Amino acid sequence: MGFIIAVDGPAASGKGTIANVLAKDFGFPFLDTGLLYRAVGVRLLADHQDLDDGAAAEACARGLELSALERPEVRTRAAGEAASRVAVHAGVRAALLDLQKSFAAHEPGAVLDGRDIGTVITPHAQAKLFVTAAPEVRAERRWRQLNGQGEAVTYEEILADIRKRDERDSGRHSAPLAKAEDAVLLDTSEKTIDAAIDAARRIVEAARAKAGI
Repeated sequence: MGFIIAVDGPAASGKGTIANVLAKDFGFPFLDTGLLYRAVGVRLLADHQDLDDGAAAEACARGLELSALERPEVRTRAAGEAASRVAVHAGVRAALLDLQKSFAAHEPGAVLDGRDIGTVITPHAQAKLFVTAAPEVRAERRWRQLNGQGEAVTYEEILADIRKRDERDSGRHSAPLAKAEDAVLLDTSEKTIDAAIDAARRIVEAARAKAGI
């Protein structure tokens, strides 16, 4: 089994950026699992199907190809909202489970980020991080990101979205957003991205040392 780095946390916590840098640092492939759910939601919307239709969402998830993650529309605000809605369907999560587990099996290691990596997808991961930040901080980050992409949204709208997604992701019955008991908490609220990345590196290096790597 390769060395797995599981990075979980809520939207706009910085976990994606941190996970991507860790993957480059250690030479591991990286999967942003949130894009899987975004791609499912985008496909349903494009086909004018109901995001709350569990059967339709599961069928879409079972036909998903990784190439869909490269499309720019999966990184929009609408895609993020759609992802949170389709992720509540147990059938969707089950359909994407094998794909994520297969990715995690890469040798000599892999980095995955999402909501349930350390708790459900790879509970055996040697390095687990739970990256978070205050809702207001995350809302400002996402607002700046979306405005930079040309989406005209207000900070207040984004904060409302963040809080709604947090409640939905944490409260869903199937694989809710939760910190694994053995995950290291990394609060980025008052950290620059460079400081957060440096802290994440130290966490992973400690885990590698513990694993004798």
